[in-house]
Amino acid sequence: MGSISYNVSLCYPSKYLEGRFLSRSLSRTPVLRCAVEEAVAESSVASSTEPLLINAIQGEIVERPPVWLMRQAGRYMKSYQMICEKYPSFRERSENVDLVVEISLQPWKVFKPDGVILFSDILTPLPGMNIPFDILKGKGPVIHYPLRTANDVAGVKEFVPEESVPYVGEALSILREEVKGEAAVLGFVGAPFTLASYVVEGGSSKHFSKIKNLAFSQPKVLHALLQKFTDSMSRYIKYQADNGAQAVQIFDSWATELSPVDFEEFSLPYLKQIVTSVKKTHPDLPLILYASGSGGLLERLRLSGVDVVSLDWTVDVAEGRRRLGLDVAVQGNIDPGVLFGSKDFITKRILDTVKKAGSDKHVLNLGHGIVVGTPEENVAHFFEVAKDIRYRNLSS
Repeated sequence: MGSISYNVSLCYPSKYLEGRFLSRSLSRTPVLRCAVEEAVAESSVASSTEPLLINAIQGEIVERPPVWLMRQAGRYMKSYQMICEKYPSFRERSENVDLVVEISLQPWKVFKPDGVILFSDILTPLPGMNIPFDILKGKGPVIHYPLRTANDVAGVKEFVPEESVPYVGEALSILREEVKGEAAVLGFVGAPFTLASYVVEGGSSKHFSKIKNLAFSQPKVLHALLQKFTDSMSRYIKYQADNGAQAVQIFDSWATELSPVDFEEFSLPYLKQIVTSVKKTHPDLPLILYASGSGGLLERLRLSGVDVVSLDWTVDVAEGRRRLGLDVAVQGNIDPGVLFGSKDFITKRILDTVKKAGSDKHVLNLGHGIVVGTPEENVAHFFEVAKDIRYRNLSS
């Protein structure tokens, strides 16, 4: 059989071109399949009732990558800063239905991202588990009574979101009504190890010495705490889905402070439990896993069973795809610092990322949250470029 030159405007490139949009000669013959896929793509894009982001995650053929940004609500937006002046307490802003909805919708009204994420915090469930905390300006999270003994862990209560955080469910329901299916409404939770890190350390940490002390000297105590967070976060994800979340992101930000062998003991089993529990009752709910600095753990992250692994910018996205396998969707992974660059520079980085990621199961995002001080006009440009992309028009 002679070689066939593939036209990337017709073919579904990531499966054949290893995530790169290049016209290449390959000894394969699915030219007819390419034409059929193009027709199917046009049909599915026109007829699908699900938001673009959900379709992309589920592996349907889409015309462009869906796009949203972590921490897109707040920080850099002047409209958010005005709310902060009026309501200086983060907990007040994140636990008041009207404020949660208003802040969540601020980027939606200006940029129209494909994902509208709930304005909240991964620590929001803690008071409902008998773990008092606050978030102080300039200091971040503060756990008033850190948990470091078996007795401390025994005092952690079962989390009942309907009773403890009813404003979350109400806000998600309103967001679904406001967005009207034009974007996916996203919820999120903290992963067990990351939540445990905060409550054992007493807040943010540089060296994680206290939780590692607990892990390596009293592992049974830490496992008991991790199990309580696992049961609670499983319930919390289901609650968010039942109230309007169409996908939920799990943040295991601090899991990458663990060595691979310790990740396999103190993080991965609990992530697996969450995914298994959620999929039993919500089999079609996409779950996204993010861990910053996760380049050394990618193969282990996919073992959690999540639908999407969100890459940070320290991993080349094409390499990440190869390591994860094409059955796992990827999210990311542009350096947030790129948004401080020129518009031409931002455009080049977007196109490079999309070409490397391929057209199959990719959600365009940053590799971390938006940085304070990011120019709003650059964020606007990011979304404009991303939403103008058409896979069929990309070439090398």
